[in-house]
Amino acid sequence: MPRRRPSAVRAATPVRVRPSRHPRPRPRIGRISAGCAADIRRLEHRRFSPGDTDSVFRYWAALAHGPLAHLTRDVDACGIAGCGCDPGYFRDHLEQVLHALPTRSARELRALLHDLDAVILRRARVLPYSSPDVPWWKEWF
Repeated sequence: MPRRRPSAVRAATPVRVRPSRHPRPRPRIGRISAGCAADIRRLEHRRFSPGDTDSVFRYWAALAHGPLAHLTRDVDACGIAGCGCDPGYFRDHLEQVLHALPTRSARELRALLHDLDAVILRRARVLPYSSPDVPWWKEWF
């Protein structure tokens, strides 16, 4: 009887995958390093809810690349944080995350935010301006 190839033996054995006892949600923000993702995960464990930074970043990216009407319409904020009617809340949350992260991770995330901010500012064309102490997204939204 001929001997079976090792690949045939391995193919016949079932793969055993152990479920993690403590599944950790990983930030799915694109183009960030594993170290930055770990820092965001630790920060969310201490200060925010898991996955908050990812959802807020995705909202800000959708605002930057979405329809121009979303950038130019008048926004009536209802006062509920995170409901989606006040885009400035999302940018404020990202700013809090940037200030709480270690320097290297904050620099990496700030570079991604800078690109999105540039897209929003380029598409908006006109921004109200009142004070250099107030961030642009608080004046605009």
